[in-house]
Amino acid sequence: MASCVAKDIKVKSLKLFQKYQKKPSTCLRNQIVELNIGLVKREANHWLHQCNETYDDLLQVGSLGLIRAIEKFDIEKGSAFSSFAMPYIRGEIQHYLRDKSCTVRIPRKCLEQKQKSNSFIRKFRAAKNRQPQDLEIANYLQISLKEWQDVKLAHQNRKPMSLDVSVNKENQYQSSLGDLVPDPKYRSFQLASEDRIRLQQALGQLEDRTRNVLEFVFLQDLTQKETAQRLGISVVTVSRQLKKGLSSLQDSMQDEA
Repeated sequence: MASCVAKDIKVKSLKLFQKYQKKPSTCLRNQIVELNIGLVKREANHWLHQCNETYDDLLQVGSLGLIRAIEKFDIEKGSAFSSFAMPYIRGEIQHYLRDKSCTVRIPRKCLEQKQKSNSFIRKFRAAKNRQPQDLEIANYLQISLKEWQDVKLAHQNRKPMSLDVSVNKENQYQSSLGDLVPDPKYRSFQLASEDRIRLQQALGQLEDRTRNVLEFVFLQDLTQKETAQRLGISVVTVSRQLKKGLSSLQDSMQDEA
């Protein structure tokens, strides 16, 4: 009986996706969501007894992951939507729980500077179609480059970094943050704090463009195409900067090990 229901959902989803990818609409997307909401319910139940969040909150957050999967799914690649969607649903819930579990307090002045920088960065991108360099942000805030890098580092250190975040499979080159850590015993969900700090300090030593590419792909979970659009560069350049940055980070992490 259960297999028949699953097969029926799969067939109906495929038909809806064929329509959706020819002519996307909110109505079609919502139909796909309703049809596959069981994936979200299953994942929400999995996390319910491992945190203090309510079932409704987890369901809402997981649904965002489902919507994201729907928007990125390509029926031409032949993979099952349920298998494709689960990492997005799970990832959205995990990101939410990591954000909620943040325990590191940041000084008020540092928070104010970060808020000002966020506003400046949005306006700068809209006006110049590129990411501002650290020095440009520091000048706007009227602080030194070192002070701005400390502000960024403080905010990055509020959240644990996942070892499993990988470069999107858009070409043959793949890697993850876990590959940069010399000691294999750290293959856990959360990067050990001392290695997290070392990794983020190493990021701060990279050239602006290279660091921006790594931060967008690894820390903000953007695809290489989305990163290229944000930075106003080609996907090929993003791929090259990714390889260059990961190589530099690996050398830095191994030198300090």
